[in-house]
Amino acid sequence: MTGPALGVFIPAYNAAATLPAVIDRIPKDLWADIGTVTVINDGSRDETAAVTERLCARYPKLRLHNFDRNQGYGMAVRRGLGFCRESGCEYSACLHADGQYPPEKLVLFLAHMRRHRVDVLQGSRHKDGTARAGGMPRYKIAAGKTLTWMENRCFGLDLSDYHSGFLMYSRRALRSIPFERLSLYFDFDLEVIASAQALGLRIDELPIPTRYAGEKSYLNPVRYGFRVLRVMARYQLGKYGDAAGAFRA
Repeated sequence: MTGPALGVFIPAYNAAATLPAVIDRIPKDLWADIGTVTVINDGSRDETAAVTERLCARYPKLRLHNFDRNQGYGMAVRRGLGFCRESGCEYSACLHADGQYPPEKLVLFLAHMRRHRVDVLQGSRHKDGTARAGGMPRYKIAAGKTLTWMENRCFGLDLSDYHSGFLMYSRRALRSIPFERLSLYFDFDLEVIASAQALGLRIDELPIPTRYAGEKSYLNPVRYGFRVLRVMARYQLGKYGDAAGAFRA
């Protein structure tokens, strides 16, 4: 049985103020191709769950999944990918609940993945050089360029951004990558790229606009930086190369 063309999930933590706009920005014509849009409420302390329930009345394909307590970004993404895998969707997409990444790009990304048989498609804030115009702080641009240079050398890729979190996945990627063995922290997305490269999946990127508007970040940059280095070291040691069992702690 063929599943829907697209499954969408939204990790959400204390996102009551921004989530409605993200849902509203999903292109109207795209809803026909979407199976479900699942909000993964990661133990929010605000009205994220209540806001989502109200939105469900307007959007019949919207679903809510609650974690009783905060379990971390990686666990929320795991659960969302699990729902997409279970639905049998052709492609899946991760949107962020703070509105920083563009739901409007889903149509273009879906068409690009189909046309070029891409397995993991990353939205790049740097590919068209728009990061600074979109309000990204200069120190983040500098740090990102340094990490990207190191990551390209490590993974043998030529990407301009590894850290946007705006990712789409093919059904092949959902079946090949053992997401349940990856990080619970924000380096989950980088581990996805490392896994896809090690497993011979096709990785690509498309530009996305950058939008910084005072959103609250729960990412500790120092901790994240060390975890990025850890992912690169693990990749060099061959820890991501075998979907059957090489993903070891």
